[in-house]
Amino acid sequence: MCISGCGVVSAIGVGRRETLLSLKEGRRGLAPARYLPTTHKDLPLGEVKRSNAQLKALLGIPESRVVSRTSFLAMLAVREAMQEAGELGVYRPAFISGTTVGGMDISEQMAPEERHPEQWDCGASSQAVADYFGCFSQVITPSTACSSAANALLLGARLIKAGRCDVVVAGGSECLSLFHLNGFRSLMIVDAEPCRPFDVTRAGLNLGEGAAYVVLESEAHALARGAKPQAYLDGWGNACDAYHQTASSPEGEGAFLAMTEALRRAGLKPADIGYINAHGTGTPNNDESESHALQRLFGAQLPPVSSTKGLTGHTTSASGSIEAVFCILALQNGFLPGNAGFSTPFEGGIVPIRESIPAPDVQHVLCNAFGFGGNDTSLLISKAL
Repeated sequence: MCISGCGVVSAIGVGRRETLLSLKEGRRGLAPARYLPTTHKDLPLGEVKRSNAQLKALLGIPESRVVSRTSFLAMLAVREAMQEAGELGVYRPAFISGTTVGGMDISEQMAPEERHPEQWDCGASSQAVADYFGCFSQVITPSTACSSAANALLLGARLIKAGRCDVVVAGGSECLSLFHLNGFRSLMIVDAEPCRPFDVTRAGLNLGEGAAYVVLESEAHALARGAKPQAYLDGWGNACDAYHQTASSPEGEGAFLAMTEALRRAGLKPADIGYINAHGTGTPNNDESESHALQRLFGAQLPPVSSTKGLTGHTTSASGSIEAVFCILALQNGFLPGNAGFSTPFEGGIVPIRESIPAPDVQHVLCNAFGFGGNDTSLLISKAL
């Protein structure tokens, strides 16, 4: 499946150019809250460094219009992806956008008697994006927690293969909200310090926000309309081990099955993978579970691994597409991003790469996104030659 365009917004950059520089230099986007009106000013967050007013100005949206920040972030990323892919309106693409927070930020700003949940749910935030562009034939909103955006790509590829669509714009968007932050705090998995995925001292995650989308189409379709392939989505796998409402299974069964299926679908072997962008949240449970799954699949031949959540925070439902775009940028520019904050491995854990390194010969990567309830997805992305 051809990827002919991509766009990204996160705490480390608005757009591909800023993002690429931050990934190469290992710039962390974590800082105390500036835009989220939380009382927890001590917690590091991965906020996009733009106010809602600034986002509206970038998008040409009137200041008086009420729109969720989730939608603003999505609009920026979709616009970049579609500009890179070229004119798509004539093809009436489908829009698949994963989110869980949706318009929750808008609801929090209203008095209880003013709230209308049907206006600010997940589907409404996706529809607002579709309405802004006015070219989409259908709108679909997967909501599977932290695998939502990865599942949007998976679904888009399946729709194209089934002949249901010629072009799909797929990804996810998630803004920070008070309910979002306090919900994760209630699980006692939020770190008061910058997170340290896979480190022995890891104590939890930092929440982030952002959006990323890719344009999917068959290679034949892309070439026929004069588009240049940016990368290929060659495989994907989704599994639900249903081990626990929030925790990952000790042996990483769902993660193992998802990665195995992605390899099978792509017709590749573990030895063909040159890099893995791990889910790597920095929580004790996830990093131990994912380490076991990686070691089960790759054994002693584990390729370079890193989690980029030490740079962006955990962007939850948007993380799968944001990190997929990170993988595309890495393949295009011949490097692998580092695992910020890592110092010492825990017993039985993996040793990720600490800083970005040159990797011009890597052809295939895995990008992992694991959600609550054990809904685990792995995407296999290949370099465009």
